[in-house]
Amino acid sequence: MKSRNTFPERDPKDRVKDFASVINEFSFELAKAEADRCLQCPTKPCVSGCPVNINIPKFIKFLRDGDIKSSYLTIREDNFLPSVCGRVCPQERQCEAKCVLGKNSIAIGKLEMFVGDNALKNGWHEEINEIKINNKNNLKVAVIGSGPASLACAGEVARAGIEVDVFEALHRFGGVLVYGIPAFRLPKDVIEKEIKALEKMDVKFHKNILIGRTISFDYLIENYNAIFIGSGAGFPKFLNIPGESYKGVFSANEFLTRVNLMNAYDESYDTPIVKGKKAIIIGGGNTAVDAARTCLRLGYKDVFIVYRREEKDLPAREEEIKHAKEEGVQFSFLLDPAVIIGNNDGWVTGIEFNIMKINGKNDNGKSIIEKTGKTTFIDADTVIIAIGTTSNPVLRSVNGLEFNERGYIRVDKNYQTSIKNVFAGGDIVTGSATVIEALGAGKIAGKNIVKLLSL
Repeated sequence: MKSRNTFPERDPKDRVKDFASVINEFSFELAKAEADRCLQCPTKPCVSGCPVNINIPKFIKFLRDGDIKSSYLTIREDNFLPSVCGRVCPQERQCEAKCVLGKNSIAIGKLEMFVGDNALKNGWHEEINEIKINNKNNLKVAVIGSGPASLACAGEVARAGIEVDVFEALHRFGGVLVYGIPAFRLPKDVIEKEIKALEKMDVKFHKNILIGRTISFDYLIENYNAIFIGSGAGFPKFLNIPGESYKGVFSANEFLTRVNLMNAYDESYDTPIVKGKKAIIIGGGNTAVDAARTCLRLGYKDVFIVYRREEKDLPAREEEIKHAKEEGVQFSFLLDPAVIIGNNDGWVTGIEFNIMKINGKNDNGKSIIEKTGKTTFIDADTVIIAIGTTSNPVLRSVNGLEFNERGYIRVDKNYQTSIKNVFAGGDIVTGSATVIEALGAGKIAGKNIVKLLSL
């Protein structure tokens, strides 16, 4: 069996100078060469690894036969955002992990991106003829938030011919796809075009509306037949250690939102952002890596990701870690922040860390760490905390809506909440997860909303 193909990327020395895509476009010939490696397994193990159950062998077969449009239509039966998911989903832990070729697995993500991008380029995403039922009862569904779970739910409901209104608190649509993921990983025009496809299905998008403030939740209850809550988990967690109030200390959410949503990297925008020389990012997930790579593009000379466990425990995508190292991000392990240090002017000057050691593994296979009793200091003029998020408390006052002990909405297996005809999915239910997992939740919730309203 031929080895996995290599896909073109921009030179690290060039790509750190701007926010353009790291991945270069590639030819149909290269995509076909990769697709030709697929064994077309009758048991389709890769499908079981996909949270939205895309018929992967079918879309790959269409692709290698040169019918890219049919390949796209196959993907879109189950995933409304192929260009997005092809770029940001951790395929190496999902569909590709199930491939019988093992470490030499088919590059499913790259092929999905290729097909999705061709659809956007040729306008196929705007000419989808969805099968619709007659909405004779004038049914209406409200969707709170416009992130991946909400977009998937809206698509499923609209596909059934039911009116959908999506309410977004910010001034741009896409949720975490827009404010959380940098353009060098997910170009913003890709998101905008994917949303255009939903607008062609008569999904109506409304921006600058915060449910619970601009419009009450009770208003939605009274005016819609069902509601889906996909407001995400955009409320940052902090370390709760001394010194977090020093200037130059950011949550990754704030830092990335300033850059991604408010264009702080572009000097023609009047968005304040600290541009220092040395940054420390606390955490090991995709958000931490995104923040680190963003710092490099803002002109930082030294950027450190500091993680309290070992390198093998990093939750970030393998590809993103590889790209970060190529670009010059430095990694330090087995260090746990103890105190953030600052000067008399109130600016951060560095962090004192507890040096940790390994003491076995937990049930998930991650290293169990404990203090050695020793400390070390790393100087920095910027600290970015990327240790996770929780739900925004704005909806916690909704009468009858139940939350779990972690502050996330409780749902049943159908993504139904404790309130009749109110569903929820994505990060507001599970906490931070992958884009495709959020899409999967929104898809199931949408199908159950349609089933409920069709009774």
